Amino acid sequence: MFKRLSLLFTVPDLRKKVIFIFGVLVVFRLTAAIPVPGVDPMRLKAFIGGNQFFGLLNIFSGGVLDNLSIVMLGVGPFITASIIMQLMTMIVPRFKEMYQEEGEAGRARFNQYSRLLAVPLALLQSYGLLILLMRQQVIGPLSVWGFASNMIVATAGTLFLMWLGELISEKGIGNGISLIIFAGIVSALPRSIQQEFFTFGPEKIPSYLAFIVVGLMVIAGVVMVSEGQRNIPVSYAKRIRGMKMYGGVSTHLPLRVNQAGVIPIIFAISIILFPGLIGSFLTGASNPYVQSAAKFLIEIFNNQWIYGIVYFFLVFLFTYFYTAVTFDANAISENLQKQGGFITGIRPGRPTAEYLNYILNRITLAGGLFLGIIAVLPLVVRAVFDVQSLALGGTALLIVVSVVLETVKQIDAQLVMREYEGV
Repeated sequence: MFKRLSLLFTVPDLRKKVIFIFGVLVVFRLTAAIPVPGVDPMRLKAFIGGNQFFGLLNIFSGGVLDNLSIVMLGVGPFITASIIMQLMTMIVPRFKEMYQEEGEAGRARFNQYSRLLAVPLALLQSYGLLILLMRQQVIGPLSVWGFASNMIVATAGTLFLMWLGELISEKGIGNGISLIIFAGIVSALPRSIQQEFFTFGPEKIPSYLAFIVVGLMVIAGVVMVSEGQRNIPVSYAKRIRGMKMYGGVSTHLPLRVNQAGVIPIIFAISIILFPGLIGSFLTGASNPYVQSAAKFLIEIFNNQWIYGIVYFFLVFLFTYFYTAVTFDANAISENLQKQGGFITGIRPGRPTAEYLNYILNRITLAGGLFLGIIAVLPLVVRAVFDVQSLALGGTALLIVVSVVLETVKQIDAQLVMREYEGV
């Protein structure tokens, strides 16, 4: 491992790429420190601390909401646009052909549509965020031009981060958008450690030790499940063309335990926090019945037990939903049959698709339970350990571990390619 790290800085090409990535991430953090004008920092801090939705959004955006920076939306609109476009492949056949059958050119066009869709989504999200902050008196009254200019700045900030992510993907190592999210999550860690340091006492030492042990166990579990897969044995029939024989080999079809990634958690967060967000909008209504309903919504979803149970159930449900949307057993069975492949002991065609669905449903059960536990883990840890400033587990930990694993694989691929070039 240390040899690999040393190669990162001794191989000229890799060293340039690593320095370039660090430089882009520094630019990202500098833009995250530039606030929009007219913000009341005390009201903003109190509002984020008392609102689950914006507190969670602040963690994932790397603290860009702490001072309401010009990149206050992060890459959220682009991620939302990407998810919508992926779901559209199951509804619009043209998008499915573009993404799956037209090769690299089709995927490039598909990604361009995702970027274009991110622009109206960013405008819509910036409008809703600014209206809510004005109602909470975090931002003072704005003129029409001032409001429009802040919307344009927030949208431009999202587009700027998208551009930085594309630069990393093109000239660096790994996925640029994922690395920007990773940098945003990790950047909040020093602030959390600082808060715990100021409240440190000898009586908290056992809680800290237990917290570290549980943290290491959770990281190990995330790595095991993220890398876990079920290998389905596949054999190819022998075919003779002319004087040559093709096929006759055995391989495997990998089915990942966590087939859906972090998408189910993102879907679940969007739904479970939506009632509380609506309640925050309606608390300033003049109608007393609407105010009472808004307060009821906020109180219900601020209850940690109700929040945790509903959150776990939604994550588990969306794991099955997204796996069913993205994994087409019939298409895989048809492709295997066209290529002369078959699963050992299973007839080609419909029986193969039914067998794949059967296996996938069983391993998705484990993947759904894993994602549900990871999602509610911060609530459990904060209830058991007296460590309030540090959040253990959850989507943030899953994203961090996944990005690190993927980046390590990219680095290994670069090193292997370099060795072959040397040979």
